Amino acid sequence: MAATEVRTSATARLSVVVPAHNNSGQLHECLKALRASRYQNYEIIVVDDCSSEDLRPVASQYGARYLRTPANMGPAGARNLGAKAAEGEILVFVDSDVTVGPDVLARIADDLAHNPELAAVFGSYDEEPASADFISQHKNLMHHYIHQISSEEAVSFWAGCGAIRKSVFLEFGGFNAVMFPRPSIEDIELGYRMTLAGKKILLDKQIQGKHLKRWTLASLLQADIFCRAVPWARLILETRRLPRDLNLTYVARLSAVLVGLLLVALVLLPISVVGAIGALNPLQVAGAVAGIVGLLLWLNRHMYRWFVQRRGYWFTCGVALLHWLYYLYSGIAFAYCVLAHRRGRPAGSQEALPAVEHRTK
Repeated sequence: MAATEVRTSATARLSVVVPAHNNSGQLHECLKALRASRYQNYEIIVVDDCSSEDLRPVASQYGARYLRTPANMGPAGARNLGAKAAEGEILVFVDSDVTVGPDVLARIADDLAHNPELAAVFGSYDEEPASADFISQHKNLMHHYIHQISSEEAVSFWAGCGAIRKSVFLEFGGFNAVMFPRPSIEDIELGYRMTLAGKKILLDKQIQGKHLKRWTLASLLQADIFCRAVPWARLILETRRLPRDLNLTYVARLSAVLVGLLLVALVLLPISVVGAIGALNPLQVAGAVAGIVGLLLWLNRHMYRWFVQRRGYWFTCGVALLHWLYYLYSGIAFAYCVLAHRRGRPAGSQEALPAVEHRTK
């Protein structure tokens, strides 16, 4: 966890809302870390989203209030239920598979205390994910890097470790649990609504939490495509707003186009070698492939250099391949949503998506 310098003038009451579903082990670690906080004026509310295992003893062990949803509502509905019962003036949302350092709550309270115009604040995952496997390291470190290089004047929100003034949360009706009955971009959508209305949201890069989730390639693809790329594309099309931050920078957009061209060139390369299309020169196609790869490496050089410094060259080679795959399926998802939007049809709904784990972001 990054060291932080925290001022101690903030005294606001915090209500930490932790949605949970069938993950008592991770919840135990999450609550243990929260109870080690140096900030004292807070309560913890665990919202059990209809787990099949009993989470009440874990909540009780750490003196947390325990609520249970009447039906499986997803994290959006679970957080809304916790917010409704909260006593604090600031709602802090921490996922049950995230642990925060002892200074995080103090820094959240301090940010909001020293900027009365600030409506919300959020952070990122740290540089030391709990799972040591490549996919988990890649996914969580990518999240950390993107948040760390993004503008502090945020246009969205992140509920993995973020806070909103309760008055603002109620003003905007909380998370849209109807649109997002499963884990998705419910936090991003709330942030969009808030910023479109002129509310200020801070990305405080010193606020960091450790992600305990173990990712697999299957869960990563499922979450990235169905829980983020498709709904995020729909949100962009509906709001007609394409921010130039987080995963939507100009570099990211150009890289997505280049990866699409790379795929076409790779398909044409063997065709040109066997001479199936006479007009195609194999050397020219190979040169195009090399040129596109070189341009992708150059455009994303800062990211890859950052990964080399922290995990080495071989790790970064794997990161680059997965990163280009991410650009490919994200670009395809966006193109699909654009076509569906122009035809006046919804580009997939949450109800039509396959079942996913309770927390996938």
